[in-house]
Amino acid sequence: MAITTPERDLEEFLVTKLCDLKYEYRPDIRDRVTLEANFREKFETLNRVTLTDGEFQRLLDEIVTPDVYEAARSLRNREAFIRDDGTPLNYTLVNIKDWCKNAFEVVNQLRINTDNSHHRYDVMILINGVPVVQIELKTLGISPRRAMEQIINYKNDPGNGYGKTLLCFVQLFIVSNRTNTWYFANNNARHFAFDADERFLPIYQFAAEDNSKISYLDDFADRFLAKCTLGQMISKYMVLIASEQRLLMMRPYQIYAVKAIVDCIDQNCGNGYIWHTTGSGKTLTSFKASTLLKSNESIHKCLFVVDRKDLDRQTREEFNRFQENCVEENTNTAALVRRLLSDNYADKVIVTTIQKLGLALDENSKHNKQKVAQGRSTFKQRLEQLRDKRMVFIFDECHRSQFGENHRAIKEFFPNSQLFGFTGTPIFEDNATTKQIEGDVATLRTTKDLFEKELHAYTITHAIEDRNVLRFHVDYYKPKDGVAPKQGQTFAKQAVAQAILDKHDAATGGRRFNALLATASINDAIEYYDVFKKLQAARQSADPEVVPLKIAAVFSPPAEGNKDVQQIQEDLPQEKEDNRHDPEGKKKALKTIITDYNKRYGTNHSINNFDLYYQDVQQRIKDQQFPNRDLPRKGEEKIDVTIVVDMLLTGFDAKFLNTLYADKNLKHHGLIQAFSRTNRVLNATKPYGHILDFRDQQENVDGAIAMFSGAQSDRAREIWLVDKAPVVIDSFRKSVADLREFMKSHGLEAKPDQVNNLKGDDARAQFINRFKEVQRLQTQLDQYTDLTDEQCGQIEQTLQKDDLRAFRGVYLETAQRLKEQQGKPDGAGGPTIPEVDQLDFEFVLFASAVIDYDYIMKLIAKYSGQDPKKVKISREQLISLIQSDAKFLDEREEITEYVRSLTEGEGLDEAAIRIGYEQFKTAKQAQEIENLAQAHGLEPEALATFVDSILQRMIFDGEQLTDLMAPLDLGWRERRERELALMADLVPLLIKRAHGREISGLNAYERGGA
Repeated sequence: MAITTPERDLEEFLVTKLCDLKYEYRPDIRDRVTLEANFREKFETLNRVTLTDGEFQRLLDEIVTPDVYEAARSLRNREAFIRDDGTPLNYTLVNIKDWCKNAFEVVNQLRINTDNSHHRYDVMILINGVPVVQIELKTLGISPRRAMEQIINYKNDPGNGYGKTLLCFVQLFIVSNRTNTWYFANNNARHFAFDADERFLPIYQFAAEDNSKISYLDDFADRFLAKCTLGQMISKYMVLIASEQRLLMMRPYQIYAVKAIVDCIDQNCGNGYIWHTTGSGKTLTSFKASTLLKSNESIHKCLFVVDRKDLDRQTREEFNRFQENCVEENTNTAALVRRLLSDNYADKVIVTTIQKLGLALDENSKHNKQKVAQGRSTFKQRLEQLRDKRMVFIFDECHRSQFGENHRAIKEFFPNSQLFGFTGTPIFEDNATTKQIEGDVATLRTTKDLFEKELHAYTITHAIEDRNVLRFHVDYYKPKDGVAPKQGQTFAKQAVAQAILDKHDAATGGRRFNALLATASINDAIEYYDVFKKLQAARQSADPEVVPLKIAAVFSPPAEGNKDVQQIQEDLPQEKEDNRHDPEGKKKALKTIITDYNKRYGTNHSINNFDLYYQDVQQRIKDQQFPNRDLPRKGEEKIDVTIVVDMLLTGFDAKFLNTLYADKNLKHHGLIQAFSRTNRVLNATKPYGHILDFRDQQENVDGAIAMFSGAQSDRAREIWLVDKAPVVIDSFRKSVADLREFMKSHGLEAKPDQVNNLKGDDARAQFINRFKEVQRLQTQLDQYTDLTDEQCGQIEQTLQKDDLRAFRGVYLETAQRLKEQQGKPDGAGGPTIPEVDQLDFEFVLFASAVIDYDYIMKLIAKYSGQDPKKVKISREQLISLIQSDAKFLDEREEITEYVRSLTEGEGLDEAAIRIGYEQFKTAKQAQEIENLAQAHGLEPEALATFVDSILQRMIFDGEQLTDLMAPLDLGWRERRERELALMADLVPLLIKRAHGREISGLNAYERGGA
């Protein structure tokens, strides 16, 4: 191999490494023809068949599909093919019974040419001739993200090899610059992109059993790419999510947990528990463990046992999300018993609640006593035939109701059972309850007592370091007057509610996110609901332009014999106790709360069907971004603050929940569970989970961190908690000073209008990197609720708001230009600069949650209507506001020009402003098309039709371009040159009009043509 560049050197190293791992290197496979010939040979050998040329071509036509999910499914299944003589051939593409026995080959510099797409791939791994892993390499120092973007560009090209050749079977992509290696699953387009908010394309780094990272390519190859290991990764540890038609890769800690459970069962060596922190995907881990046990013939049944009715439904839906109809609903205990006795393979894995299982095994239950009175068999008697069977029980959140009679009943009735527990917050001696189990004085109190041994740990410390969950910012509330409650007393609810109203916009990033208010009792929740109502009414009366917070409350009603509510309350001790006192008063208050909710959201819930109301509240918290993502002024469907007692403080995940207001005593695992509602990862606009504590619980917080830190307990506080405000302010100052020093080093003043005078893309790239850090710290500080007036002044003094906004505008303009120029020569005439290649453009940091299209239209109307002598907002301030927000990146020129065309004090209302802007934009776009048409010798109407067609379908079609150019009557080469010239001018316009959406097929032209 004549490889001379650093990237090619790395490629040669990897090929050599794979050969050392006993892969066969195939330098002869370099194109589509040789790839297909090799696949044919392997296929015929595996399936012991010789195909005619016609049959092989038909086989290719049948198996090659642009649908990634369908290709992945067929890779793992036995399929049928009808031969030319009409006989069926049942075949597999690989040895699916034992993936280790497949042929493993490595090829490099593979070129796949299709009608419209010409790509070359660094390294490809073939299993039985099927390309299943693509590896893209970058030179040391260049971010692997560039390789990820390259893969996405390849996949977006029309007619690319991923949809028209055997490359449709690629399961995994690996990217590396040797020191940094990542991998991610292949998927269909809707699940395979970096969107503006960076919410797609989950990427992974491999890790050892102790969760230490394995990112160096040499080590990664040894641990991940060993033949049998890779075979297992693809066959066992990728999950095909049927409901979403999506491939999901398990994370390393999930894989180790599954292996530990399966090994423990295979060796029949007792029970065990998995300590995986809240938010780490325990449901997927337990699902995979359960499904792998389905094929274990020595196991009679596997029961996944959850607590509470809503978790039963939630977990069942989650399991069925991973595999359709793999778990049926157990509507009652009788259904559970029937499935336990069933020999149907579909009933081998059962999801049930601990309550239903307990009723089945309790002879003294009301239901079983009725059976005895009727002379019929009890549930327990019917289950006697299972007593000696090998049963596996997997408990979700094993520290809940399993501490008691149910656990003992299971162990006594199923002596050959094995029990496995998942928990994010184990019970240790220090946080165990004093509850004793009859006959077992002071035993079975800790997780270890119940489940014997820890099989794998992935603590919140690990998850924070991996950025799988966020750190916490804890603000221990202190009133401005400095007068705190006396020992044993709490703040008045009026003061707490007022503080929340004052701080909520800051805490939630301008209402981009939402919050929970945890209260100590149902009575407190009711009182808070009324206090907020009165305070907000007074605020609006004083200032009609104040947008009130949307406040809901959810707590369980008195059960009064309702089985559903009783089940919900099993894990709601405070609410269960509260409802014993004045149940009528609590019912009346909850009815009022639900009535208000129905009026606000147009729903029809009632206390009689409380569970539907509860589900609706949860969904609105999760769907904070709808109906218009991140635009709270349009968010009539959203809830800003939900008042709770016990509900939603455990087992509830929502990425748009970032704040917990705590007016409730929290301790040990209860504190960690409650705090962890806030720390799900979203993107750069959510830097941490925010806690505003009104109970001065610092001692409890420190104790919980020490208890649940696991590894690195000496660094736990440093890892878990964000820096205090003074530290971040100091970092902010240094970043701003660094930016100013950089500008001075280029002979320029440190002013926004001077950025455009930077010479060359290298300098502009350095500006991007520096200012992005300034904005990141500013975003973090914007969400701190404990800043003093003095600290706010320090921040403003460091970089004034007007300058910050102007720098944001020039950042967006510069970043957009650099992004368009990536891969092209440096603006100063030199070669492409490595620093430009390293750039990660974070536009999400520059999109305000408050400023949206409606807001800007209202502001323009205000500008138009204001008295020129009493100016509240100047034309330049208005333009600066527009240009500093990433949401207007594609329209900034049009809106700016429109504002400049208006006369101050003209007196146009909002409706006239909207109509005027649309007319202005239409006229400007028509002029742009006409100018382009004239420049390229085309009819304006034909070019406009061509552009409209692309934007309607969001697909660029090369044939339409050929038709557009046909009237010019050019030779092939000249036509191709004219097409490229036209598209070079047209692509920026198309991208702008697409408003950030991806237009399939444009990438080749963005890179300067094929």
